[in-house]
Amino acid sequence: MTPELLRHEHEGRDPALYFTRIVAEQDGEVVGVGGLGHDSFSFEEWRYGGRVAVQPQARGRGVGAALYAELLRRAQDRGARELRTMLSDLPQDRPGVAFLTARGFQPAWDRYESSLHTADVDLGAFGDLLRDVAAQGTELRPLAELRSDPDCDRRLYELDWLLFQDVPLGTELTRRSPEQWVRDELDDPDLRPELSFVAVDPARTDPLTGPYVGYSTIGWNAAGDYGYIGMTGVLREYRGRGLAKALKVAAMRALHAAGGGQIRTFNDAPNRAMIAMNEALGFRRTATRTRYELRLVPQGVDSGA
Repeated sequence: MTPELLRHEHEGRDPALYFTRIVAEQDGEVVGVGGLGHDSFSFEEWRYGGRVAVQPQARGRGVGAALYAELLRRAQDRGARELRTMLSDLPQDRPGVAFLTARGFQPAWDRYESSLHTADVDLGAFGDLLRDVAAQGTELRPLAELRSDPDCDRRLYELDWLLFQDVPLGTELTRRSPEQWVRDELDDPDLRPELSFVAVDPARTDPLTGPYVGYSTIGWNAAGDYGYIGMTGVLREYRGRGLAKALKVAAMRALHAAGGGQIRTFNDAPNRAMIAMNEALGFRRTATRTRYELRLVPQGVDSGA
């Protein structure tokens, strides 16, 4: 997290959706923070996602419990029926997992984190793949070049929605407005347009996506000093041609040319095809991120009914 990213999230949040944030202060210093709100990506009026974090030196004093209790109260006042959050199986998250388990949260969905460093990959080995894609008449264009196209944002918005229909997310997907999607995705301060690529078929003139048939984005976490893949996908009729793999290779080559670095990617457990592709590219699993859920009985409802 960076101040710029936090400001972007705050200023770009959909005002139609509920969100609340609380902080814990001690001697004028913020020692804990909690947030809770609707998920614009998977919206249900009764479902809320949240997070509680406490400074290491302030843990073990009930700060996290107090923040959680207040967020839970606010959620229940709104008739919440489900709370969600996500933690990894890394050592630093074990106390958080114990905190959730003690409060009745249950693991509901796994997402695998994998990573590679461009210095550890023979990017020249994928030359034939890129030549095959080019021979098909498909161009891999940097997003930075396409943003000057007045139809770029609209086409990517439509393409993104079509691609996400086939991503196994374990939750119902909500379609954001075009304006909100652009704020969340294309105006993200972490996005690296010069490292993100769009597959373009010049012969295609679709009314929704135009010549765009797939894309892959790279963001850069400045605080953590690593890149991460946001979305990679190709339209159904263009699959089986190596396009998705080529998009990732193009991004990896661009990052390597810019000095190289680590790239992380995240795949839901049922997405076996993408997991296999990433392994073929050199990604190796580093963690499992689990979505934890707590089912609530709305106030005034008989739990035995």
